[in-house]
Amino acid sequence: MTSETKKTRCGYVALIGAPNAGKSTLLNALVGSKVAIVTPKVQTTRARILGIAIHDDTQIIIVDTPGIFEPKRRLDRAMVRAAWTGSNDADIRVLLIDANRAKGNKADGESCHIANQLKESGKKAILALNKVDQAKKPELLGLAAALQNAGDFTDTYMISALTGDGLPDLMIDLAARLPEGPWLYPEDQVAEIPLRQLAAEITREKLFIALRQELPYATTVETEKWEDRDDGSVRIEQVIYVERDTQKAIVLGKRGHQIKELGTASRVELEELFERLVHLFLFVKVRPKWGDDPERYREMGLEFPEK
Repeated sequence: MTSETKKTRCGYVALIGAPNAGKSTLLNALVGSKVAIVTPKVQTTRARILGIAIHDDTQIIIVDTPGIFEPKRRLDRAMVRAAWTGSNDADIRVLLIDANRAKGNKADGESCHIANQLKESGKKAILALNKVDQAKKPELLGLAAALQNAGDFTDTYMISALTGDGLPDLMIDLAARLPEGPWLYPEDQVAEIPLRQLAAEITREKLFIALRQELPYATTVETEKWEDRDDGSVRIEQVIYVERDTQKAIVLGKRGHQIKELGTASRVELEELFERLVHLFLFVKVRPKWGDDPERYREMGLEFPEK
């Protein structure tokens, strides 16, 4: 007597939208674990990050893409290119819109532009109005209707990535739409991101939170050394690259106070994530115009734009 082969589903879901729409928060919520950094500042996510969620017999590979905006720098162009590449390669696209940024029945300009580009390219998407727990309820239906008319959406969901409202229904829909096929990752894996890169992202998150001026956009963090020790702990050495000496002084702080606080905050979170003792050492180096250095892009997982 033979048993029927269990049918499984697996596929890619790209989260796209304007900067600070809540894509990373949604990714973490769907996966059930922190795999992408979240800050109040826009353009925090720089490269595509894969989170892996499971619903019944379906493995949902969620692609958190950088926010799409009008690029001005080389790094901006690389981020926007990564976002559209992630969108084009996915089985499903979810356009996430911050409902709080809407004015009446009109979404913010960046979101409208993305919706138009999707429609022109013939790419259907699911529309997700995010942060509805903070939005004015009477305006949500009008906003949803206006966007449905402007874009080419299969469905509309009103969600809060922060509180979890509406996420179960969205998860069920995503799982049902993905194609049949074998799972691509082990059941207990929640992300496809090297631990070295994840550690660097956590430290960069602390930089964004602590340094509230424009300085964070002139910085990048790289994990230079990773040493697993016999006692189960790990020694991590990271370099924070800045563009000028004045920026280095800000990151270090008076008598090194700022970088010590950054190191402590990052270490505490890394220990929680990795469930092991972490010895973290931070260094700050000046590298003028690091944003034009192809090596920095490789470290961030981005394609270096020649122009």
